[in-house]
Amino acid sequence: MSIAASLSLTLPEVILSVGSIVLMLAAAYRGDGATRGISWAAVAVLAAAGLALLGPAGNGGDAFDGLYHADSFAALAKVLIYIAAGVSIIVAPTFFARGGQLRAEYPVLILLSSVGMGMMVSAGDLLTLYVGLELQSLAAYVLASLMRRDNRSAEAGLKYFVLGALASGILLYGISLLYGFTGSTMFGVIATAVGGELSTGLLFGLVFVMAGLAFKISAVPFHMWTPDVYEGAPTPVTAFFASAPKVAAMALLVRVAVEALGPAADAWQQIVIFTALASTILGGVAAIGQTNIKRLLAYSSINNVGFALIGLAAGGEAGVAAVMFYMTVYVAMTLGSFLCVLQMRDTYGRQVETIASLSGLSRTRPGLAAALAIFMFSLAGIPPLFGFWPKFLVFDAAVAAGLLPLAVIGIATSVIGAYYYLRIVKTMYFDEPAAEFAQSDSPVEGGLIALSALFVSPLGYLLIPVLGTVTVNAARALF
Repeated sequence: MSIAASLSLTLPEVILSVGSIVLMLAAAYRGDGATRGISWAAVAVLAAAGLALLGPAGNGGDAFDGLYHADSFAALAKVLIYIAAGVSIIVAPTFFARGGQLRAEYPVLILLSSVGMGMMVSAGDLLTLYVGLELQSLAAYVLASLMRRDNRSAEAGLKYFVLGALASGILLYGISLLYGFTGSTMFGVIATAVGGELSTGLLFGLVFVMAGLAFKISAVPFHMWTPDVYEGAPTPVTAFFASAPKVAAMALLVRVAVEALGPAADAWQQIVIFTALASTILGGVAAIGQTNIKRLLAYSSINNVGFALIGLAAGGEAGVAAVMFYMTVYVAMTLGSFLCVLQMRDTYGRQVETIASLSGLSRTRPGLAAALAIFMFSLAGIPPLFGFWPKFLVFDAAVAAGLLPLAVIGIATSVIGAYYYLRIVKTMYFDEPAAEFAQSDSPVEGGLIALSALFVSPLGYLLIPVLGTVTVNAARALF
Protein backbone atom coordinates (compact mmCIF):
# COMPACT_ATOMS: atom_id res chain seq x y z
CA MET A 1 0.00 0.00 0.00
CA SER A 2 1.29 3.46 -0.93
CA ILE A 3 2.06 6.17 1.59
CA ALA A 4 -0.86 8.25 0.30
CA ALA A 5 -3.28 5.36 0.77
CA SER A 6 -1.98 4.73 4.29
CA LEU A 7 -2.31 8.41 5.18
CA SER A 8 -5.92 8.37 3.97
CA LEU A 9 -6.64 5.60 6.46
CA THR A 10 -5.02 7.62 9.25
CA LEU A 11 -6.82 10.84 8.27
CA PRO A 12 -8.37 11.47 11.75
CA GLU A 13 -4.92 11.46 13.37
CA VAL A 14 -3.52 13.63 10.55
CA ILE A 15 -6.30 16.19 11.06
CA LEU A 16 -5.80 16.22 14.83
CA SER A 17 -2.01 16.50 14.51
CA VAL A 18 -2.09 19.36 12.00
CA GLY A 19 -4.88 21.09 13.92
CA SER A 20 -3.03 20.87 17.23
CA ILE A 21 0.17 22.28 15.71
CA VAL A 22 -1.69 25.21 14.10
CA LEU A 23 -3.57 25.96 17.33
CA MET A 24 -0.35 25.73 19.34
CA LEU A 25 1.18 28.37 17.09
CA ALA A 26 -1.96 30.48 17.52
CA ALA A 27 -1.71 30.09 21.29
CA ALA A 28 1.93 31.16 21.24
CA TYR A 29 1.14 34.18 19.04
CA ARG A 30 -2.13 35.37 20.59
CA GLY A 31 -1.59 34.29 24.21
CA ASP A 32 -4.17 33.22 26.77
CA GLY A 33 -6.56 35.94 25.65
CA ALA A 34 -7.47 33.81 22.63
CA THR A 35 -8.27 30.73 24.71
CA ARG A 36 -12.02 30.69 23.99
CA GLY A 37 -11.49 30.98 20.25
CA ILE A 38 -8.81 28.30 20.31
CA SER A 39 -11.12 26.06 22.36
CA TRP A 40 -13.94 26.27 19.83
CA ALA A 41 -11.46 25.75 17.00
CA ALA A 42 -10.23 22.61 18.80
CA VAL A 43 -13.80 21.34 19.01
CA ALA A 44 -14.15 21.96 15.25
CA VAL A 45 -10.94 19.96 14.66
CA LEU A 46 -12.37 17.07 16.70
CA ALA A 47 -15.59 17.24 14.66
CA ALA A 48 -13.57 17.17 11.42
CA ALA A 49 -11.65 14.12 12.67
CA GLY A 50 -14.95 12.43 13.48
CA LEU A 51 -16.34 13.19 10.01
CA ALA A 52 -13.17 11.70 8.50
CA LEU A 53 -14.28 8.35 9.93
CA LEU A 54 -17.09 8.30 7.36
CA GLY A 55 -14.48 7.60 4.67
CA PRO A 56 -11.78 4.91 4.37
CA ALA A 57 -10.49 5.78 7.85
CA GLY A 58 -13.64 4.27 9.32
CA ASN A 59 -13.35 0.81 7.80
CA GLY A 60 -10.63 0.80 5.17
CA GLY A 61 -8.32 -1.95 6.33
CA ASP A 62 -4.66 -1.90 7.36
CA ALA A 63 -2.22 0.95 6.91
CA PHE A 64 1.58 1.03 6.98
CA ASP A 65 1.92 -2.73 6.47
CA GLY A 66 -0.35 -3.66 9.35
CA LEU A 67 1.00 -1.23 11.96
CA TYR A 68 -2.35 0.59 11.98
CA HIS A 69 -5.90 -0.85 11.71
CA ALA A 70 -8.68 1.30 10.30
CA ASP A 71 -11.74 -0.78 11.20
CA SER A 72 -15.19 -0.30 12.70
CA PHE A 73 -13.95 -1.24 16.18
CA ALA A 74 -11.45 1.62 16.20
CA ALA A 75 -14.00 3.96 14.59
CA LEU A 76 -16.53 3.44 17.40
CA ALA A 77 -13.88 3.99 20.06
CA LYS A 78 -12.69 7.17 18.33
CA VAL A 79 -16.21 8.61 18.15
CA LEU A 80 -16.56 8.15 21.92
CA ILE A 81 -13.10 9.65 22.50
CA TYR A 82 -13.81 12.72 20.35
CA ILE A 83 -17.16 13.33 22.05
CA ALA A 84 -15.62 13.14 25.52
CA ALA A 85 -12.68 15.33 24.47
CA GLY A 86 -15.00 17.91 22.93
CA VAL A 87 -17.17 18.14 26.05
CA SER A 88 -14.05 18.50 28.23
CA ILE A 89 -12.91 21.44 26.10
CA ILE A 90 -16.32 23.14 25.98
CA VAL A 91 -16.88 23.21 29.75
CA ALA A 92 -13.35 24.30 30.71
CA PRO A 93 -13.58 28.10 30.10
CA THR A 94 -16.50 28.52 32.50
CA PHE A 95 -14.75 26.48 35.19
CA PHE A 96 -11.47 28.39 34.93
CA ALA A 97 -13.04 31.84 34.37
CA ARG A 98 -13.24 32.66 38.07
CA GLY A 99 -9.66 31.61 38.80
CA GLY A 100 -8.17 33.04 35.62
CA GLN A 101 -5.95 29.99 35.25
CA LEU A 102 -7.08 28.55 31.92
CA ARG A 103 -4.17 28.46 29.50
CA ALA A 104 -4.49 28.45 25.73
CA GLU A 105 -2.52 25.21 25.73
CA TYR A 106 -5.38 23.31 27.41
CA PRO A 107 -7.39 22.49 24.25
CA VAL A 108 -4.15 21.77 22.37
CA LEU A 109 -3.13 19.21 25.00
CA ILE A 110 -6.56 17.59 24.67
CA LEU A 111 -6.05 17.31 20.91
CA LEU A 112 -2.57 15.82 21.29
CA SER A 113 -3.90 13.34 23.81
CA SER A 114 -6.65 12.42 21.32
CA VAL A 115 -4.02 11.72 18.65
CA GLY A 116 -2.37 9.25 21.03
CA MET A 117 -5.68 7.62 21.90
CA GLY A 118 -6.52 7.24 18.22
CA MET A 119 -3.24 5.42 17.66
CA MET A 120 -3.92 3.23 20.70
CA VAL A 121 -7.28 1.94 19.50
CA SER A 122 -5.99 1.38 15.94
CA ALA A 123 -2.67 -0.24 16.90
CA GLY A 124 -1.69 -3.40 15.06
CA ASP A 125 1.78 -3.55 16.52
CA LEU A 126 3.18 -3.34 20.04
CA LEU A 127 5.37 -0.35 19.20
CA THR A 128 2.46 1.56 17.66
CA LEU A 129 0.58 0.75 20.86
CA TYR A 130 3.40 2.11 23.02
CA VAL A 131 3.95 5.31 21.02
CA GLY A 132 0.22 6.11 21.08
CA LEU A 133 -0.06 5.35 24.78
CA GLU A 134 2.91 7.57 25.67
CA LEU A 135 1.63 10.44 23.52
CA GLN A 136 -1.68 10.26 25.36
CA SER A 137 0.01 9.98 28.75
CA LEU A 138 2.49 12.86 28.31
CA ALA A 139 -0.34 15.27 27.56
CA ALA A 140 -2.35 13.85 30.48
CA TYR A 141 0.46 14.47 32.97
CA VAL A 142 0.49 18.17 32.07
CA LEU A 143 -3.31 18.41 32.19
CA ALA A 144 -3.44 16.93 35.69
CA SER A 145 -1.13 19.65 37.04
CA LEU A 146 -2.59 22.48 34.95
CA MET A 147 -3.49 24.59 38.02
CA ARG A 148 0.08 25.23 39.07
CA ARG A 149 -0.89 27.39 42.05
CA ASP A 150 -3.07 24.63 43.48
CA ASN A 151 -1.08 22.20 45.62
CA ARG A 152 -3.61 19.41 45.01
CA SER A 153 -3.29 19.76 41.23
CA ALA A 154 0.52 19.79 41.37
CA GLU A 155 0.45 16.71 43.62
CA ALA A 156 -1.98 14.95 41.28
CA GLY A 157 0.27 15.60 38.28
CA LEU A 158 3.34 14.34 40.11
CA LYS A 159 1.62 11.16 41.34
CA TYR A 160 0.19 10.48 37.91
CA PHE A 161 3.60 10.99 36.28
CA VAL A 162 5.55 8.77 38.69
CA LEU A 163 3.05 5.91 38.71
CA GLY A 164 2.44 6.28 34.97
CA ALA A 165 6.16 5.99 34.31
CA LEU A 166 6.26 2.83 36.44
CA ALA A 167 3.35 1.34 34.48
CA SER A 168 5.00 2.26 31.18
CA GLY A 169 8.17 0.49 32.30
CA ILE A 170 6.18 -2.62 33.20
CA LEU A 171 4.41 -2.53 29.84
CA LEU A 172 7.64 -1.98 27.92
CA TYR A 173 9.29 -4.89 29.71
CA GLY A 174 6.34 -7.11 28.76
CA ILE A 175 6.62 -5.93 25.15
CA SER A 176 10.33 -6.79 25.12
CA LEU A 177 9.58 -10.30 26.42
CA LEU A 178 6.89 -10.90 23.80
CA TYR A 179 9.26 -9.68 21.10
CA GLY A 180 12.10 -11.80 22.42
CA PHE A 181 10.08 -15.01 22.43
CA THR A 182 8.05 -14.45 19.26
CA GLY A 183 10.51 -12.53 17.09
CA SER A 184 7.98 -9.83 16.19
CA THR A 185 5.95 -6.97 17.61
CA MET A 186 3.07 -7.45 15.11
CA PHE A 187 -0.16 -8.66 16.67
CA GLY A 188 -0.75 -11.28 13.97
CA VAL A 189 2.69 -12.86 14.33
CA ILE A 190 2.41 -12.87 18.12
CA ALA A 191 -0.98 -14.60 17.89
CA THR A 192 0.56 -17.34 15.73
CA ALA A 193 3.43 -17.80 18.19
CA VAL A 194 1.25 -18.05 21.29
CA GLY A 195 -1.06 -20.47 19.51
CA GLY A 196 1.28 -23.31 20.30
CA GLU A 197 2.72 -24.23 23.65
CA LEU A 198 2.94 -21.18 25.90
CA SER A 199 6.51 -20.93 27.19
CA THR A 200 7.40 -19.40 30.55
CA GLY A 201 8.90 -16.35 28.84
CA LEU A 202 5.75 -15.73 26.81
CA LEU A 203 3.61 -16.15 29.93
CA PHE A 204 5.68 -13.56 31.80
CA GLY A 205 5.45 -11.20 28.84
CA LEU A 206 1.69 -11.64 28.70
CA VAL A 207 1.36 -10.91 32.43
CA PHE A 208 3.50 -7.76 32.26
CA VAL A 209 1.61 -6.41 29.24
CA MET A 210 -1.75 -7.02 30.91
CA ALA A 211 -0.48 -5.37 34.10
CA GLY A 212 0.69 -2.28 32.24
CA LEU A 213 -2.63 -1.93 30.44
CA ALA A 214 -4.55 -2.52 33.69
CA PHE A 215 -2.92 0.61 35.09
CA LYS A 216 -4.22 2.67 32.19
CA ILE A 217 -7.81 1.60 32.84
CA SER A 218 -7.28 2.01 36.63
CA ALA A 219 -8.23 -1.58 37.35
CA VAL A 220 -7.40 -3.18 40.71
CA PRO A 221 -4.64 -3.71 41.85
CA PHE A 222 -3.24 -0.87 39.69
CA HIS A 223 -5.84 1.68 40.72
CA MET A 224 -3.95 3.49 43.48
CA TRP A 225 -3.45 6.70 41.48
CA THR A 226 -7.08 7.19 40.53
CA PRO A 227 -8.75 8.75 43.63
CA ASP A 228 -5.90 11.22 44.28
CA VAL A 229 -5.56 12.29 40.64
CA TYR A 230 -9.33 12.62 40.14
CA GLU A 231 -9.64 14.73 43.29
CA GLY A 232 -6.61 16.95 42.65
CA ALA A 233 -6.97 17.60 38.93
CA PRO A 234 -9.27 20.41 37.72
CA THR A 235 -12.81 19.08 37.32
CA PRO A 236 -12.94 19.39 33.48
CA VAL A 237 -9.65 17.47 33.36
CA THR A 238 -11.06 14.83 35.72
CA ALA A 239 -14.11 14.49 33.46
CA PHE A 240 -11.73 13.94 30.55
CA PHE A 241 -9.63 11.37 32.45
CA ALA A 242 -12.73 9.43 33.50
CA SER A 243 -14.08 9.15 29.96
CA ALA A 244 -11.85 9.41 26.88
CA PRO A 245 -8.62 7.74 28.11
CA LYS A 246 -10.72 5.08 29.80
CA VAL A 247 -12.40 4.20 26.49
CA ALA A 248 -9.06 4.22 24.66
CA ALA A 249 -7.32 2.00 27.20
CA MET A 250 -10.24 -0.44 27.38
CA ALA A 251 -10.43 -0.68 23.58
CA LEU A 252 -6.67 -1.20 23.43
CA LEU A 253 -6.84 -3.94 26.06
CA VAL A 254 -9.63 -5.67 24.11
CA ARG A 255 -7.68 -5.47 20.84
CA VAL A 256 -4.48 -6.82 22.37
CA ALA A 257 -6.35 -9.62 24.15
CA VAL A 258 -8.26 -10.69 21.04
CA GLU A 259 -5.87 -10.01 18.15
CA ALA A 260 -2.44 -10.57 19.71
CA LEU A 261 -3.17 -12.95 22.59
CA GLY A 262 -6.38 -14.59 21.41
CA PRO A 263 -4.95 -18.14 21.16
CA ALA A 264 -3.70 -17.79 24.76
CA ALA A 265 -7.17 -16.85 26.06
CA ASP A 266 -7.01 -19.46 28.82
CA ALA A 267 -3.99 -17.66 30.29
CA TRP A 268 -5.16 -14.04 30.16
CA GLN A 269 -8.78 -14.89 30.99
CA GLN A 270 -7.73 -15.77 34.54
CA ILE A 271 -6.02 -12.40 34.91
CA VAL A 272 -9.06 -10.56 33.57
CA ILE A 273 -11.45 -12.45 35.85
CA PHE A 274 -9.36 -11.63 38.93
CA THR A 275 -9.04 -7.97 37.92
CA ALA A 276 -12.77 -7.72 37.18
CA LEU A 277 -13.77 -9.18 40.54
CA ALA A 278 -11.22 -7.12 42.48
CA SER A 279 -12.29 -3.91 40.72
CA THR A 280 -16.01 -4.42 41.30
CA ILE A 281 -15.50 -5.34 44.95
CA LEU A 282 -13.04 -2.58 45.85
CA GLY A 283 -14.85 0.01 43.73
CA GLY A 284 -18.08 -0.86 45.53
CA VAL A 285 -16.74 -1.03 49.07
CA ALA A 286 -14.08 1.71 49.13
CA ALA A 287 -16.49 4.38 47.89
CA ILE A 288 -18.84 3.95 50.85
CA GLY A 289 -16.79 6.07 53.24
CA GLN A 290 -15.94 8.87 50.80
CA THR A 291 -16.99 12.44 51.57
CA ASN A 292 -15.62 14.05 48.39
CA ILE A 293 -17.81 13.64 45.31
CA LYS A 294 -14.83 13.44 42.91
CA ARG A 295 -13.15 10.70 44.94
CA LEU A 296 -16.46 8.82 45.03
CA LEU A 297 -16.73 9.06 41.24
CA ALA A 298 -13.13 7.81 41.01
CA TYR A 299 -14.08 4.62 42.84
CA SER A 300 -17.22 4.49 40.71
CA SER A 301 -15.03 4.44 37.58
CA ILE A 302 -12.98 1.58 39.06
CA ASN A 303 -16.22 -0.26 39.78
CA ASN A 304 -17.51 0.24 36.23
CA VAL A 305 -14.23 -0.88 34.69
CA GLY A 306 -14.66 -4.14 36.60
CA PHE A 307 -18.07 -4.68 35.03
CA ALA A 308 -16.72 -3.96 31.54
CA LEU A 309 -13.93 -6.48 32.13
CA ILE A 310 -16.55 -9.15 32.82
CA GLY A 311 -17.54 -8.79 29.17
CA LEU A 312 -13.91 -9.18 28.08
CA ALA A 313 -13.53 -12.27 30.28
CA ALA A 314 -16.50 -13.80 28.47
CA GLY A 315 -14.64 -13.37 25.17
CA GLY A 316 -16.12 -13.90 21.73
CA GLU A 317 -18.08 -11.41 19.68
CA ALA A 318 -20.86 -11.14 22.25
CA GLY A 319 -18.44 -10.30 25.05
CA VAL A 320 -16.55 -7.66 23.03
CA ALA A 321 -19.83 -6.12 21.81
CA ALA A 322 -21.03 -5.95 25.44
CA VAL A 323 -17.80 -4.16 26.45
CA MET A 324 -18.20 -1.53 23.72
CA PHE A 325 -21.89 -1.04 24.54
CA TYR A 326 -20.95 -0.64 28.20
CA MET A 327 -18.29 1.97 27.43
CA THR A 328 -20.71 3.93 25.23
CA VAL A 329 -23.26 4.29 28.02
CA TYR A 330 -20.51 4.75 30.61
CA VAL A 331 -19.18 7.83 28.79
CA ALA A 332 -22.61 9.50 28.89
CA MET A 333 -23.16 8.66 32.57
CA THR A 334 -19.69 9.84 33.60
CA LEU A 335 -19.70 13.07 31.63
CA GLY A 336 -23.18 13.88 32.95
CA SER A 337 -22.08 13.26 36.54
CA PHE A 338 -19.03 15.51 36.25
CA LEU A 339 -21.06 18.21 34.51
CA CYS A 340 -23.28 18.20 37.59
CA VAL A 341 -20.19 18.46 39.81
CA LEU A 342 -19.17 21.55 37.82
CA GLN A 343 -22.43 23.17 38.96
CA MET A 344 -21.45 22.76 42.63
CA ARG A 345 -20.26 26.30 43.43
CA ASP A 346 -20.92 28.46 46.46
CA THR A 347 -22.21 32.04 46.24
CA TYR A 348 -18.64 33.28 45.80
CA GLY A 349 -18.12 31.04 42.77
CA ARG A 350 -15.73 28.66 44.53
CA GLN A 351 -15.89 24.96 43.69
CA VAL A 352 -17.56 22.79 46.36
CA GLU A 353 -16.84 19.06 46.31
CA THR A 354 -18.25 17.65 49.54
CA ILE A 355 -21.19 15.28 49.36
CA ALA A 356 -22.70 17.02 52.40
CA SER A 357 -23.08 20.21 50.34
CA LEU A 358 -25.69 18.35 48.24
CA SER A 359 -28.07 18.21 51.22
CA GLY A 360 -31.57 19.31 50.23
CA LEU A 361 -30.52 20.09 46.66
CA SER A 362 -33.96 18.99 45.44
CA ARG A 363 -35.46 22.08 47.11
CA THR A 364 -32.84 24.62 46.07
CA ARG A 365 -31.92 23.35 42.59
CA PRO A 366 -34.59 20.76 41.63
CA GLY A 367 -33.44 20.45 38.01
CA LEU A 368 -29.82 19.76 38.96
CA ALA A 369 -30.91 17.31 41.67
CA ALA A 370 -33.12 15.40 39.20
CA ALA A 371 -30.30 15.15 36.64
CA LEU A 372 -27.76 13.97 39.22
CA ALA A 373 -30.28 11.43 40.56
CA ILE A 374 -30.74 10.06 37.03
CA PHE A 375 -26.98 9.64 36.63
CA MET A 376 -26.63 7.99 40.05
CA PHE A 377 -29.46 5.52 39.42
CA SER A 378 -28.04 4.76 35.98
CA LEU A 379 -24.51 4.21 37.31
CA ALA A 380 -26.00 1.85 39.88
CA GLY A 381 -27.66 -0.09 37.05
CA ILE A 382 -31.15 0.29 38.46
CA PRO A 383 -33.93 -0.21 35.89
CA PRO A 384 -35.62 1.43 34.07
CA LEU A 385 -32.59 3.72 33.66
CA PHE A 386 -30.44 2.95 30.62
CA GLY A 387 -27.43 2.08 32.76
CA PHE A 388 -29.11 -1.23 33.55
CA TRP A 389 -28.88 -2.52 29.98
CA PRO A 390 -25.07 -2.63 29.50
CA LYS A 391 -24.71 -4.45 32.84
CA PHE A 392 -27.29 -6.95 31.68
CA LEU A 393 -25.32 -7.46 28.45
CA VAL A 394 -21.99 -8.18 30.17
CA PHE A 395 -23.64 -10.54 32.66
CA ASP A 396 -25.53 -12.28 29.85
CA ALA A 397 -22.28 -12.71 27.89
CA ALA A 398 -20.57 -14.16 30.98
CA VAL A 399 -23.37 -16.67 31.56
CA ALA A 400 -23.36 -17.68 27.88
CA ALA A 401 -19.59 -18.26 28.12
CA GLY A 402 -20.02 -20.58 31.11
CA LEU A 403 -18.84 -18.02 33.68
CA LEU A 404 -21.94 -18.16 35.87
CA PRO A 405 -20.04 -17.67 39.19
CA LEU A 406 -18.42 -14.53 37.79
CA ALA A 407 -21.81 -13.14 36.77
CA VAL A 408 -23.33 -13.95 40.18
CA ILE A 409 -20.50 -12.22 42.06
CA GLY A 410 -20.73 -9.26 39.68
CA ILE A 411 -24.44 -8.89 40.38
CA ALA A 412 -23.79 -9.07 44.12
CA THR A 413 -21.12 -6.36 43.98
CA SER A 414 -23.45 -4.26 41.84
CA VAL A 415 -25.96 -4.32 44.69
CA ILE A 416 -23.23 -3.29 47.16
CA GLY A 417 -22.14 -0.45 44.90
CA ALA A 418 -25.70 0.82 44.63
CA TYR A 419 -25.50 1.88 48.28
CA TYR A 420 -23.28 4.91 47.78
CA TYR A 421 -25.17 6.03 44.68
CA LEU A 422 -28.44 5.89 46.57
CA ARG A 423 -26.83 7.71 49.51
CA ILE A 424 -26.29 10.72 47.27
CA VAL A 425 -29.92 10.61 46.14
CA LYS A 426 -31.02 10.38 49.80
CA THR A 427 -28.82 13.36 50.69
CA MET A 428 -30.35 15.48 47.93
CA TYR A 429 -33.97 14.58 48.55
CA PHE A 430 -34.35 13.84 52.27
CA ASP A 431 -31.72 15.85 54.17
CA GLU A 432 -32.15 19.42 55.36
CA PRO A 433 -30.96 21.95 52.79
CA ALA A 434 -27.35 23.09 53.00
CA ALA A 435 -26.04 26.41 51.70
CA GLU A 436 -27.52 27.05 48.26
CA PHE A 437 -25.29 26.69 45.20
CA ALA A 438 -24.79 29.66 42.92
CA GLN A 439 -27.01 29.70 39.85
CA SER A 440 -25.32 28.49 36.69
CA ASP A 441 -24.46 31.12 34.09
CA SER A 442 -23.61 28.59 31.38
CA PRO A 443 -26.50 27.46 29.17
CA VAL A 444 -24.07 25.17 27.35
CA GLU A 445 -23.42 23.16 30.51
CA GLY A 446 -27.15 22.98 31.23
CA GLY A 447 -27.82 21.74 27.71
CA LEU A 448 -25.12 19.06 27.93
CA ILE A 449 -26.48 17.87 31.28
CA ALA A 450 -30.00 17.63 29.83
CA LEU A 451 -28.74 15.77 26.75
CA SER A 452 -26.78 13.26 28.86
CA ALA A 453 -29.72 12.76 31.20
CA LEU A 454 -32.05 12.04 28.28
CA PHE A 455 -29.58 9.53 26.86
CA VAL A 456 -29.35 7.51 30.11
CA SER A 457 -33.06 7.86 30.88
CA PRO A 458 -35.56 5.16 29.78
CA LEU A 459 -35.65 6.92 26.40
CA GLY A 460 -32.19 5.46 25.82
CA TYR A 461 -33.73 2.04 25.28
CA LEU A 462 -35.01 3.33 21.93
CA LEU A 463 -31.36 3.43 20.81
CA ILE A 464 -30.71 -0.25 21.55
CA PRO A 465 -31.25 -1.43 17.93
CA VAL A 466 -28.80 1.18 16.60
CA LEU A 467 -26.18 0.84 19.33
CA GLY A 468 -26.52 -2.95 19.27
CA THR A 469 -25.82 -3.08 15.52
CA VAL A 470 -22.87 -0.69 15.81
CA THR A 471 -21.24 -2.54 18.71
CA VAL A 472 -21.74 -5.97 17.12
CA ASN A 473 -20.15 -4.74 13.87
CA ALA A 474 -17.29 -3.29 15.88
CA ALA A 475 -16.75 -6.61 17.67
CA ARG A 476 -16.79 -8.57 14.41
CA ALA A 477 -13.91 -6.45 13.10
CA LEU A 478 -11.62 -8.16 15.64
CA PHE A 479 -12.56 -11.74 14.71
